[in-house]
Amino acid sequence: MTAIAELTDIQIQIVSTVRDFVDKEVIPVANDLEHADEYPAEIVEKMKEIGLFGLKIPEEYGGLGQPLTTYALVVIELARGWMSLSGILNTHFIAAWLLENFGTEEQKHKFLPRMATGEIRAALSMTEPHAGSDSAAIKCKAIRDGDVYRVTGTKMWVTNGLRSGIVMLMCKTDPDADPARKGIAMLIVEKEPGVNKMPGLEVSPNIEKLGYKGVETTELIFDDFPVPVENLLGGEEGQGFYQVMAGIEVGRVNVSARAIGVAQRAFEEAIRYAQERETFGRPISHHQAIQFKLADMATQLEAAKLLMMNAAQKKDRGERSDLEAGMAKLFAAEMCVFVTTEALRIHGGYGYSKEFVVERLYRDAPFLIIGEGTSEIQKMIIGRQLLERYKI
Repeated sequence: MTAIAELTDIQIQIVSTVRDFVDKEVIPVANDLEHADEYPAEIVEKMKEIGLFGLKIPEEYGGLGQPLTTYALVVIELARGWMSLSGILNTHFIAAWLLENFGTEEQKHKFLPRMATGEIRAALSMTEPHAGSDSAAIKCKAIRDGDVYRVTGTKMWVTNGLRSGIVMLMCKTDPDADPARKGIAMLIVEKEPGVNKMPGLEVSPNIEKLGYKGVETTELIFDDFPVPVENLLGGEEGQGFYQVMAGIEVGRVNVSARAIGVAQRAFEEAIRYAQERETFGRPISHHQAIQFKLADMATQLEAAKLLMMNAAQKKDRGERSDLEAGMAKLFAAEMCVFVTTEALRIHGGYGYSKEFVVERLYRDAPFLIIGEGTSEIQKMIIGRQLLERYKI
């Protein structure tokens, strides 16, 4: 592992600003919004005001031009307050990253300035009812018809599916390609935000979930929906699989940061409660069994932070980081499940009550071992990369 670089004054200032915002504006209302499964419209407007939707978008397109490391640190703070906020930001961030790195100049100038202000927000659509981890198995088709592609198919688990103004859509422009990944493209689908039905496109009602509430998760059902040919990402067919895999690499840093934020909050709640709750005439923090739990929680949390920072900073240097991002995502996600479970145990019966925040954190954590590739997929990626790097 390479050394972790010091943060710049600007990074420290941005993270401090977001932490204050979360403490004042998010934490007091997060539990109520989550239990009501209510979209945090007012909080999102404030996120727009402080520039979070343009955090990593280059300055020439109206963003703040910050590196991935800054974004990851901001995600930790948002997830510490309420993980759903980082979900609202994440697909937007990946879409902007895809445009910045693969889009034509016309596509960048058309979309990035409005994305930087949050005027339009973005969704990323890969998964289908029958195709999750096996991305190349998608069936959604985009067949060229003159100056448009006509899209038909159903996409699943689309975060920001309703309120997004653009959807980065993974689809097949050549359904007969062999291997299948060579027939995949990314289309920039423009849609009307907040509208459930439009000609050729239906957005399903929000899918109810165990946790990760307040952020919409929908199906997108396309039926001969027209998308202009100029909205083909990068202007070249057959590149979509490689483009989205590169985007998911930075997305895994994001999920690692989310896991760290959720676990950080769980640890904070647990260590405070351990010092307040008394049994047998003294705080439970005096019992060795509880101290062992806190020690394991804090150690794993710190290790996850270092893995995540290493992956983010390596990506910022322009180096290949799929191995490091996979390691960070795997460890951080599993760590989060462990830490939230231990936090619930430290709270005892109260941890099972909706009145305590650890109940929410406990329900949010399982999403992280699934999103952006399951833990099993991460192990496959890590194993393959290790064999490649240490090939004899």
